[in-house]
Amino acid sequence: MQRTIMTRPQGTIAPILTPFEDDGRIARDLWASHAKWVLDQGAHFLSPFGTTGEALSLSLRERIQALEWLVDAGISPARMMPGTGVTALPETVELSKHAVGLGCAGVMVLPSFFYTGAGDNGQARYYSELIERVADPALQMILYHIPQNSGVPVSPALTASLSKAFPDTVVAYKDSAGDWNNTAAIIAAAPDVAVFPSSEAQLTKGLASGAAGCISATVNLNAAAIRRLYDAARKGEDVTEADAAIKAFRKVIQDAGLIPAMKAVLAVKSGDRRWLNLRAPHENATLESGQALLEALGGAADHIGRN
Repeated sequence: MQRTIMTRPQGTIAPILTPFEDDGRIARDLWASHAKWVLDQGAHFLSPFGTTGEALSLSLRERIQALEWLVDAGISPARMMPGTGVTALPETVELSKHAVGLGCAGVMVLPSFFYTGAGDNGQARYYSELIERVADPALQMILYHIPQNSGVPVSPALTASLSKAFPDTVVAYKDSAGDWNNTAAIIAAAPDVAVFPSSEAQLTKGLASGAAGCISATVNLNAAAIRRLYDAARKGEDVTEADAAIKAFRKVIQDAGLIPAMKAVLAVKSGDRRWLNLRAPHENATLESGQALLEALGGAADHIGRN
């Protein structure tokens, strides 16, 4: 299989939502149709099985099968960077090997969490052994920093060390902490790593500082506007108005809880109540919340659900 190796990924990337049937199974038809719609709206890449996709509520078998469903639906694996990081190294190896074998553009990998005292040395061992066990030169890794959920940071020093040890593999860093000081420290410490700040709320600031784009939950709903902002900012155009608009959109969704809010909006716009389903421990979304969110978004949501 031919693929384009990304030595420095960039652009707007959607950690896509995972829709569920009423009995808890992944809703294959919604999964594929939503992924296609987000790409059609302008997202450069998809990142299945991120935090937004309720990844840590999915089994390994489900992740493997669902990724194959996207390929079967005609989505190029070269447009996908699935999350593969779990606590157990053998399972992270299995998921990462599977993604690389399919031809995915990259994998996004959490540090090994739960043992929060392992420190940088322990996480360096985890990532190093992962790379050595996958043993494939096509492996392209995005380090995933979300300490407010994982309890474990991916520090600037660790990032710099891994970039130096594996320059052709450790190519990107997703910063979901929302702390610009950390983002700036990563850019400074690991200049060969493509850094993605917390969301589109930091997209223009990030691009001006050498960041690569954004990997953001709300690309699920607002990919076209975010892509236009990305393109215009890279051209040096005045994006003041567009930047304010995407930040306002993001705030409405974020304040309501990203995953249930987006699913509620999609349920109302599509008329498909399956979008209301979340996996435990989350509570399901409601149509009422979706209707309220659409009222708050106004015309900024008119595109949702349209081809």
